[in-house]
Amino acid sequence: MSPDDFRRHGHEVIDWIADYYSRIESFPVLSQVKPGEVRSSLSPHAPVQGEPFAAMLKDVEEKILPGITHWQSPKFYAFFPGNASGPGILGDLLSSGLGVQGMLWATSPACTELETLVLDWLVPALRLPEKFLSTNTGGGVIQDTASSATLCATLAARERTTNFASNREGCRGKLVAYTSSQAHSSVEKAIQIAGIGRENLRLIEVDEKFAMKSAALAAAIDKDKQAGLTPFFVCATVGTTSSNAIDPVLQIGEICRRENMWLHVDAAMSGTAAMCPEFRHIHNGVELADSYCFNPHKWMFTNFDCDCFYVADRKALIQTLSVLPEYLKNKATESGAVIDYRDWQIPLGRRFRSLKLWFVLRYYGIEGLQFHIREHVRIAQQFAEWVCGDERFEIAAPAPLNLVCFRLRAGDWANQKLMDALNRSGELYLTHTKLDSKLTLRLCVGQTNTTARHVENAWKRIKAEADHIR
Repeated sequence: MSPDDFRRHGHEVIDWIADYYSRIESFPVLSQVKPGEVRSSLSPHAPVQGEPFAAMLKDVEEKILPGITHWQSPKFYAFFPGNASGPGILGDLLSSGLGVQGMLWATSPACTELETLVLDWLVPALRLPEKFLSTNTGGGVIQDTASSATLCATLAARERTTNFASNREGCRGKLVAYTSSQAHSSVEKAIQIAGIGRENLRLIEVDEKFAMKSAALAAAIDKDKQAGLTPFFVCATVGTTSSNAIDPVLQIGEICRRENMWLHVDAAMSGTAAMCPEFRHIHNGVELADSYCFNPHKWMFTNFDCDCFYVADRKALIQTLSVLPEYLKNKATESGAVIDYRDWQIPLGRRFRSLKLWFVLRYYGIEGLQFHIREHVRIAQQFAEWVCGDERFEIAAPAPLNLVCFRLRAGDWANQKLMDALNRSGELYLTHTKLDSKLTLRLCVGQTNTTARHVENAWKRIKAEADHIR
């Protein structure tokens, strides 16, 4: 593809994306295709000869689009958002065009230094502790997801606790980790991958707000110590996936300090809220954390994938993950004056992810981001008020930010029927959880282009479908 052809087809793709966003509300939010339907519509064999670009774009429109669940629809309220924005998309396009492999500083200095700068920008913007700055003892790195951040934190905690001997001496059998029963499943997966073993992960009970009970954590740690085990890692959550519960990070941090345990704080979706001063209380206690992460791709309008992972002591992380074969040795690395982010993550290779985050921060500015965050929270709180005002429904958990957990009082069967009808309608997309063993619907307001009008229409549809449930 020549530069001229690329320019012509590139314009076509940009036009298609722009048109897609202008008509996105016309599509069913949740894809309505049946299993295997997309594949059966496509050729079973790769083409022997190249095809016209127009044919590819036509198939995207006619065969791929029906199989898309529209995460960027303003009527998407499921899970947590995986939102995107114009500047984020263009930054990602530029990253793809440059085709940088940023495993070392030497393989593209700008890739490394921009990432370090942007991660440092976010420390004061979110009022994170200064120890997370690259100019201090720690620093930040962009991981793909919070799952990878949790795994890296687990590995660093394992090595610090065993004085970096666990890989050599196989002493992981006595290590024990802790998180709440409401924590993300990535914690369990990290413990398994790290070789700690699922049986050595303690799920700590939660209070009436579905937040971890710090007293229960302390009791579990004491019990394991008495049994000759070694508590080494706690993952606290700021905004659980099920209910947006916020663990008491300060009390948990004090326990970890006392026991010399690693504290990792997962603020995957909710961390973005701390961009606004009135929501920064969610980070109370983070100053005691050894590591912290949040996902700009969930609520900071930066398209997937982009997780900001911070450590207070970068040496512990680097020593845990660094492997230096001969073919990666270079003068810049040997000088000790640069960061090689390959030592801060599981894979060797890495994309130029900081470009899209840099574009978003520069295009919106702090004030622009604050505006959207505040508006999403306001709309969600308004929705919660509407739910409270309808005697058929109840709020299932506190709604501190932009997630509302609610349900029909009639029981699980009614809520399942309601959710199925709503999702089948194509007018909105909700997902569920279980709280107090009851099926609960979740409505998260966080998609980039969601406005009050969309949520008002969602509530009207919810009420209308509830009228038909008997």
